[in-house]
This record gives sequence, structure tokens and C-alpha cells, in this order.
Amino acid sequence: MEFRAQTRFVRVSPQKARLVLDLIKGRRVEDALNTLAFNKKRIAAKVEKLLRSAVQNANYLSTEKNIDVDLDSLYVKHAVANDGPRMKRIRPAPMGRAYRYVRRIAHIEIALAERGKNGAQLATVVGEEKAPAAPVKKKRVVAKKKSAGKKAVAKK
Repeated sequence: MEFRAQTRFVRVSPQKARLVLDLIKGRRVEDALNTLAFNKKRIAAKVEKLLRSAVQNANYLSTEKNIDVDLDSLYVKHAVANDGPRMKRIRPAPMGRAYRYVRRIAHIEIALAERGKNGAQLATVVGEEKAPAAPVKKKRVVAKKKSAGKKAVAKK
């Protein structure tokens, strides 16, 4: 089973958010929360809040919907920061010109899953199984001929 939480329109560039999300991917929830608590990045607090929301979603499903979930065995299955809309702004420049710059916005999504005793994932989402990949055909690489150098002009 997968438990998700997402936040949208966060005023941080997705690249900066990915730096923090890469630190917690694949970790247990408790370890991820400790990592985020001691991280100096400004976005770490928002990611921590989002991670706690995903844990609460798992807790809600375990109590209200009678789904058997062990909160201690949850891990961060996937954490993504995607682009949101960009705000275009203009800054005054010398000689009456204007420089244009972009303020980026991110949509952040975290998914938690339950891990078994041996470290394998317990439950999978239906339809998530991948079909075996088809063999890839190799393309033939053809070397290009070098063109002859410039010919010298004949003297008269």
C-alpha cells in the first residue's frame, strides 16, 4: 500500500528541493525525519511537514479504513519535486533597459510504503508490475568520410 502527500506552489526552485529530497529517498520515516530536522536548507522544514502529513495519512487509513499498517516499518518510497508555474519578473538595468528573471515554483510529492521484516516491500499497488522490457535493436553507426582540405589556387 502506498500513502501519499503532496504540497503545491512552494516558493522554491525544484532543483533546491530535489537536493533535500534525495537525502531522504529510500530511508525509514524515523531516519528521514531526523535528517530533515538537522538540515540547514530552508525547504527542509516544509518537506518535514509534508512527510509528517504522509505518515498521518497512513495512520488515518490504519484506524478508519481498517487497513493493517505498521507505522514503524514505513519508508520513503518516492519523493519528487516537479516544476510549477514560473513567475516572470523584470529588474531595472543600466541605460533604461530591463533584465528579465524567473522565480521558480515547485510541486513536491512524497510516497511512503511499508517494508517487511527482510527488507522487501510488503504490499504493492495494483497495476504497478512492469512488463519485461523488449530487446533493444542496435543501430549501426556509420563513420563519415573526412572531406578533403581546401585546394590551393593555381598561380598564373
